Formats: sequence, C-alpha cells, structure tokens
Amino acid sequence: MNNELLEALNILEQEKNISKETLLEAIENSLLTACKNHFGKADNVKVVIDPDTCEYHCYQEKTVVEEVEDPIEQISLPQAQKIDTKYELGDVVQVEVKSKEFGRIATQNAKNVILQKIREEERKVIYDEYNNKEKEVVTGVVQRYVGRNISINLGKADALLTESEQIKGENFQPTERIKVYILEVKATSKGPKILVSRTHPELVKRLFESEVTEVREGIVEIKAISREAGSRTKMAVWSNDPDVDPVGACVGMNGARVNAIVNELHGEKIDIITWDENPAILIQNALSPAKVISVIADADEKAAKVVVPDYQLSLAIGKEGQNARLAARLTGFKIDIKSETQAREAGDFLDYENDYEDDEMYEDYDGEYTDEEGYEAEE
Repeated sequence: MNNELLEALNILEQEKNISKETLLEAIENSLLTACKNHFGKADNVKVVIDPDTCEYHCYQEKTVVEEVEDPIEQISLPQAQKIDTKYELGDVVQVEVKSKEFGRIATQNAKNVILQKIREEERKVIYDEYNNKEKEVVTGVVQRYVGRNISINLGKADALLTESEQIKGENFQPTERIKVYILEVKATSKGPKILVSRTHPELVKRLFESEVTEVREGIVEIKAISREAGSRTKMAVWSNDPDVDPVGACVGMNGARVNAIVNELHGEKIDIITWDENPAILIQNALSPAKVISVIADADEKAAKVVVPDYQLSLAIGKEGQNARLAARLTGFKIDIKSETQAREAGDFLDYENDYEDDEMYEDYDGEYTDEEGYEAEE
C-alpha cells in the first residue's frame, strides 16, 4: 500500500473538494506523459492503479519476436522467457517500467501534468459552487477598490462589484462585510469570474426570503418589486394563508424584520403593499402612502386613470415623480394621476355608476373621501 500517496489524495479530496478518482486519473496521465518523454512514445504503455491502496504499476506491452527492431515495442524470445518461460513468439509481454528510471525532464513534466489537473479541477469545483448560487445573495468581504469597481472576497473566490451595480453614495472600507446578489458566473482560464450587484431588485427579494420565515416557506409570496436602489423600493406581497397578514409578516414585530433589511441597504426606504388580482385595487395600494379617491384601469391598454384629493397630489406623484414611477413599474400600468380639481376641470372626473355599468374595472376609496377641511367628494 502506498500510504503517503493515499494520505495526500485524501487531504486534497477534503480540502479542495476534488474527487480521488479525478486525482488518480491525473496520476495515470502524468505517468503516460513521463513515458512518452522518456521513451519517445507511449502507445503501448498501460498504467494500472488500485483506487483503494493507491498502488500503481506502469507496463510496456511488447511483442515477442525473433529479432528486435524496435526495443520499445518488441522483446526477444530469450528476454521474454526470463520473465516467464511460457512465452512464445507472437505473445504480448507486459514489462514493468520503473518510474525511478525516468529522467529529470520526464519527471518534471509528469509533475506539471498533475499540478495542472489539480488547478483545473479546483477552478471547476469553485465555478460549480458559485454557479449554483447564481441569482442568490451571499455575504462577502470588501477587499479593495479596483478603479471604481470593488473586489469582494466571497470565501473561495473573488467577485467584482462594478460601478454600474453599486448604489450611489455607498462607500465601503476594506474588511467590511456586505451582502451582494450574484448576477453572473463565467468560466475563464484563470478561474470563475463572478459579477455581483447591490442595485438589482432581486437583492431585496432574497433579503426578505432570508429574514422572513413566511416568505422562505412560501406562505407569503413576493409578487412584484420595483426599485430605485439607494432611495426607495416598492414590494407587493400576497399570503396563501388567510390567517397570515402578508404585510405584517414582512414588517415584523415593531418593524424588526424590515428594519434589518433597511439597515443592510443603508437606509433605503421600503414600501410593502398588498397584492391584488384586480389591477385597480393593486394600483391604489401601489400609490401608498397617498390616499386615492378612485381608479379606472384598462387591462387591455395597460393604462389607468387615478384621481386623488387635491392635497394628496404631490404625495401620490412623489419627489421627482418617484412614487408614481415606482407604482407604474410595480403594476405594469401607465398611470395618469390627477387631483380632484384637475379631473373636474378636464371633464375626466370618474362617473362611478356609468363606469360600473360599462363593466370597467375601478376602485373607489371607501365609497367617499372626506379631507381635513371637511370637503366631501361627490360620487
């Protein structure tokens, strides 16, 4: 038994996660390479390795002839019979090759074959590991800035957080731990190239999956997400269990769950709303925190008209149009928002009764809306 080799292979298998079979194959190829370098060719060379004991033998298969013309592939009858008297002309004799006989160059080449195979397998193992984590969130350690990009160590490999995938205003220090979303894993000759993101909407979804048990178990579904990284995210959720409040589950006790994610995203605001199959109700929810008087949604045109109280118009639109923009992305509808006064002046004020009779989809907020000054909206 070759105890040293067996122990070395077991260590490599554990530390590098490279199978013993692969390593034994590398040894076999290295011996064939050494024979080719030593003898000039290895067409008649056979390597036998016992996978349990790691005992290996290298043989040259030579044909028994009367007169030897090629000593690499032929053997004389007297020489063959020294090995075994049963051999006759035309028989094939296995002559063991001692690896100690190999020259320095042949030995070095054999060593390089093994090392190259180990490196290739190590890169493959790392690639497979992170390729399986593609579209997932992982924790990494900031190493250094490479120009405007950031190199992040993920444990067994380094990832690149490019400038376009960074949240504006975020600055990281070396050794700082951050969570990133794996966008893509590419196999290269130097190992896997891993691209990660801090701006992708799926980052928020994966963070909720890790933080909220109900989301992870599928009780609460995240139906849609729209995000402007570093500023605000809107997320629509739905519960498959009538006894579970989807919004409450995501917010957590005293906001503990959502606050953990907000802290990870360095203060990014997160609006969590209830998903609804009715586009009008969904749009009304999506415009939260603004209150809505009424919504008419055209499912075919993917367009909606929304009326809000006069004093809620700026809140519904949001700073630089952000609230309306995120609501439109979340619902997939083009949303036209008007104040009640604007709607009346334009002659677009919603006639609920006629709209209902025409079977248009709409939602009116609590039937009527009374603002702080006591103005009552007409139906």
